[in-house]
Amino acid sequence: MSLSRPPPPPPAAVRLQRRWLEQHIPHRGRMCLLDEVLGWDLTQIRCRASSHRLPENPLRLLERLGTVAGIEYAGQAMAAHGALIAGLLGRAARTGYLASVRNLQLAVTRLDDLAGDLEIRAQRLAGDADSALYEFTLECAERELLSGRAGIVFGALDRAHAGGSA
Repeated sequence: MSLSRPPPPPPAAVRLQRRWLEQHIPHRGRMCLLDEVLGWDLTQIRCRASSHRLPENPLRLLERLGTVAGIEYAGQAMAAHGALIAGLLGRAARTGYLASVRNLQLAVTRLDDLAGDLEIRAQRLAGDADSALYEFTLECAERELLSGRAGIVFGALDRAHAGGSA
């Protein structure tokens, strides 16, 4: 059995559509909330989403999409960033798990009533092979809706299943 390397990511100036996202992040179908990657580099990513307006959005509760659901949008942008960096390094992306959210600021109560697309930005502040710290924001029409910091751990379930500590 041979392990093939994933193809290198396209240049950062090229927009990456939903098809690429579904192939490179753990979320598929309706749970893939992002529409495209607008730009990225080694430390940051910028994505666009319109799924907050869809009545069938899987994060809706009582026919509303609360602002805190924006954390999942940011998490998917971080996953896309990790996949892009891994591809650049010729490695397979590792699955990350949201371990913490800090300094969360909510400027609105819901997302589903916004007419414009969401712009999601995430910037990697620190990290190593086992974890990463990102700062994130969600905006609509240049208005900040949500911001915070997220701690991501990699391979936690792999270590737990192997008998190690998580």
